[in-house]
Amino acid sequence: MPNAPIRVLVWGENRHEQVEPSVAERYPDGMHGAIAKGVGEWLGDKARIATTTLDEPEHGLTSDVLDQTDVLVWWGHAAHGDVADEVVERVHRHVLAGMGLIVLHSGHWSKIFVKLMGTTCSLRWRSEHDRELVWTVNPQHPIARGIPNPIVIPEQEMYGEYFDVPTPDELVFISGFSGGEVFRSGLTYRRGFGRIFYFSPGDQDFPVYHHRDVNHVIANGIEWARPDRERETPTLLRYDTDDFFNGQGYRGAFER
Repeated sequence: MPNAPIRVLVWGENRHEQVEPSVAERYPDGMHGAIAKGVGEWLGDKARIATTTLDEPEHGLTSDVLDQTDVLVWWGHAAHGDVADEVVERVHRHVLAGMGLIVLHSGHWSKIFVKLMGTTCSLRWRSEHDRELVWTVNPQHPIARGIPNPIVIPEQEMYGEYFDVPTPDELVFISGFSGGEVFRSGLTYRRGFGRIFYFSPGDQDFPVYHHRDVNHVIANGIEWARPDRERETPTLLRYDTDDFFNGQGYRGAFER
């Protein structure tokens, strides 16, 4: 696994691109296409990148597809409610079993992110051509490798605190905006055996996914979230007294 290409699937809602000419002009291959191209420029032969969208059968997230996905990248905004609950449950199971998940921008309100966080995931926002400065606060983290400090995004939607998510395992980036607001914009979590990275820059009204540094962060996030073990759902294992290593196939705390 470590030397094989990372199997990446970029999931895009792909609704704004169909109904808003300005978004279609800004992202002629869809936002999912821009993200896939941008991270592909950084990952090169280290990844095999595919895309799928909400309107595909089962939203393009069948069991077979997820079985062959190491890291799922998620962008959604206007149609969170159109994502079928059974697909959300399926993605949830795969994350707990070890599939990596990158949640971008307004994906904070996606069903899958809210389910994994167990909170409202609400925040403050304003869409008025704000400048965003993305500051690295954990320069030792692999996701921050090679990232300028700060990333300057000339035009962006403002996301501000309070952001109702659990305390992250690691805080990698915070953002400041021209209105004075701040936001925890790069957060990591672990759920089950899966690694999750939330990164907020990126909105349909601005060309953020054409920004090389933003795509570099997402590419680093994909490498970090890549599973390092065979996919396996954490299970309750019974073993007998004094049989610490052999009972019921038990070989240590979730060691395989």
